[in-house]
Amino acid sequence: VQLVESGGGLVQPGGSIKLACAGSGFTLDYYAVGWFRQVPGKEREGVACISSIDGSTVYTDSMKGRFTISRDEDSNTVYLQMNSLTREDTAVYSCAAVMYRRCSSVWGTNEFDAWGQGTLVTVSS
Repeated sequence: VQLVESGGGLVQPGGSIKLACAGSGFTLDYYAVGWFRQVPGKEREGVACISSIDGSTVYTDSMKGRFTISRDEDSNTVYLQMNSLTREDTAVYSCAAVMYRRCSSVWGTNEFDAWGQGTLVTVSS
C-alpha cells in the first residue's frame, strides 16, 4: 500500500489549494482515507476523512465549511479542497488509509496504518 500526496505549495491568505492523495498498487476505494496536518513542534491534527463503505465524511470542526474531501474512483485518488486559507493552515498535510472502515469508527484513533510522505502547504503573502 503506497500513498503519494501532491498539490502543496505557496498560497496567499484567503486563497485556495487542492491536495491529492493517490493510491498505488491497490484500490483506494476499499479504504477509509484521512487527511492530517502537522506543524513542527505541535501534535498532528486530523483534518477530514472519507469512508470506504458508504463514502460518508467526517471533518474536524474548524475545517467544516472551508475544506472538502472527495474521492475519484477512476484516478484512484482522494482530494482535499481547501478554501479561505489562513496562515494558521500552514502545515505539512499527509493522507493515511485504513481498509474497509467508516470514518465514524476510526476518526481520532490510531487505526490508520498506511501513510504518505506529506506535502507542505504554506499560506503567506
